[in-house]
Amino acid sequence: MRQTRAVRTVLVIGIGSGDPDHLTVEAARALNRADVVFVLDKGEDRADLAAVREEILSRHADRPRRQVVAADPARDLGGPSYRDDVAAWHEQRLAIYERFIGDELEDGEAGAFLVWGDPALYDSTLRVLDQVRDRGRVEFAVEVVPGISSVQVLAARFARPLHGVGAPVHITTGRRLAKGWPEGVDDVVVMLDGSCAFTTVDPTGITLYWGAYLGTPDEILVSGPLADVADEVVRVRAEARQRKGWMFDTYLLSRRDP
Repeated sequence: MRQTRAVRTVLVIGIGSGDPDHLTVEAARALNRADVVFVLDKGEDRADLAAVREEILSRHADRPRRQVVAADPARDLGGPSYRDDVAAWHEQRLAIYERFIGDELEDGEAGAFLVWGDPALYDSTLRVLDQVRDRGRVEFAVEVVPGISSVQVLAARFARPLHGVGAPVHITTGRRLAKGWPEGVDDVVVMLDGSCAFTTVDPTGITLYWGAYLGTPDEILVSGPLADVADEVVRVRAEARQRKGWMFDTYLLSRRDP
């Protein structure tokens, strides 16, 4: 009888936006299947995120997991082409992921990437793993566990649906919003906004629901008519970024009545 070789498994586990309590039961079970946890170290300025990851492992893992750590490549997104810059960054991550899977996993073992928020929403892990698989140097299967995203936490904090009845919600980036309000929608969720693109929008009739460090002890929330709170958010955001050394915020712009 022909023997089938046990394949390596890569678990891509959404772990929420910063609250260890947001880890789902499915995610905890997946974590406990892992023989090794792969970690991309983002440096000292993100030490608080590393502490959250360790708390998640301590609280939800049934035993200590071996961790394999590599420095996360720095992103240089200042070139003439944003897509080319991101592709170059992904290429650096590809080499790390390939080494993780090929060198640190035996046949039949499982390795886990713990992904902030949800793996399907503005995260590169799945795209890079697709590239690793396409190169064909290491064979593995991928399983994805969804997580609670900052978008969901934002809506929960303000107790507000993200869209009207039977209406769409548009999720985009600050870079895109700066080019104009998307057509055909009254509700726009914005992520990855490094330049406060909401200040480029005509504020008439728009309410802003803004949150930073959602799910963490440093969480900040501001809401109100865009014309009234835009300057406050710019100020609060700059102060928080200087204090922590990094910023992650998400916000909803809505033309619907609050």
